[in-house]
Amino acid sequence: MALSSLMTRFNEPETLKMAKLGRELRAQGHDITDLSLGEPDFDTPEHIKAAARKAIDDNYSHYTPVSGYLDVRQAVCEKLLRDNGLTYTPDQIVVSTGAKQSIANTVLALVDAGEEVVIPTPYWVTYSEIVRLAGGVPNMVRTSMESGFKITPAQLENAINDNTKLFMFSSPSNPTGAVYTKDELAALVKVFEKHPQVYIMSDEIYEHIIFDGRHESIAQFESVKDRVIIINGLSKGFAMTGWRLGYIAAPAEVAKAADKLQGQFTSATCSITQRAAIVALTGDLKPTKDMVEEFKRRRLKILGLISGVPGMVCSEPPGAFYVFPDVHAFFGKKTPAGEVIADADALCMYLLNDAHVSTVSGKAFGEPNCIRISFANSVEKIEKGFGKIKKALEGLT
Repeated sequence: MALSSLMTRFNEPETLKMAKLGRELRAQGHDITDLSLGEPDFDTPEHIKAAARKAIDDNYSHYTPVSGYLDVRQAVCEKLLRDNGLTYTPDQIVVSTGAKQSIANTVLALVDAGEEVVIPTPYWVTYSEIVRLAGGVPNMVRTSMESGFKITPAQLENAINDNTKLFMFSSPSNPTGAVYTKDELAALVKVFEKHPQVYIMSDEIYEHIIFDGRHESIAQFESVKDRVIIINGLSKGFAMTGWRLGYIAAPAEVAKAADKLQGQFTSATCSITQRAAIVALTGDLKPTKDMVEEFKRRRLKILGLISGVPGMVCSEPPGAFYVFPDVHAFFGKKTPAGEVIADADALCMYLLNDAHVSTVSGKAFGEPNCIRISFANSVEKIEKGFGKIKKALEGLT
């Protein structure tokens, strides 16, 4: 069978690959502790589920406009004004089947073959692959634990050239939990002001999961707002991963292009989810705040557990629900079976196959010395998983 050359441009997401391998081992009867997936283990709040049930009873079972119902897009605008102090109109909003589709819409609408996209590393695994799907060229800028895994203005300036079309970043970050302050964003904006051809994709899907301070959007700076595409959605802040709703807030021209693209790929997202989204976006945030408090408790627990593992070095994540420890101290060591741990990929496979704990290699996120561990799981399972991790690492020689 001759598949298209498109299939050679990109790779399967490492996060989904590890989840699949974990499911296969679980099906074989192994007790797998999953610390790999970025999915809150909470149920969707009751008031949101009630809105979905009502939508079914009210027969919201037909096709909707490609960009989403008008009142859903108005709800997004209300949320952006209430939470972020940002003014948008419904024609600037496109509702999609998850934030991943929103990112794909954005990149495909903006990036031509051969154009460069600046991506600070570590980055969410899908960014680079969607750029490659579009025929673009990812330009990776490596950050460090010492810089809080955040790009500096000097690094940004050095990365931008005449062929740069887009800058992609997230705050809070997946996989590091890094959060950009208002002053840090303002410093980056000064660089963007000198390069008016560069669009900015700001992935804010974790905006509600911040442990100290508040979320700041780069779209608040008027000098660049007409080049900013905000990516957001319901999955992380509202425990609605399976409901599949993301959205962009963008310049009207970009929103119109995303609508055109989406009309050929999926058309609109689920009508029932859209009705529930209105309640999620404009309703009571107490369940979200309660969830964040629990994540804060888990963060404290997992950082304590990491401190008890010699060789793991980890900074405290200010947002999201991941830790991203440096594990290069284990590279070159041998497993009880005599296999060499060559890199983070090999370490994650060893932890999966021998300790039966799933994690994700930092190599997939552009940082080969680290691994990503999710604390979107109960304290009991986190403790169980780290007990197995510590034992497995102590078995290396």
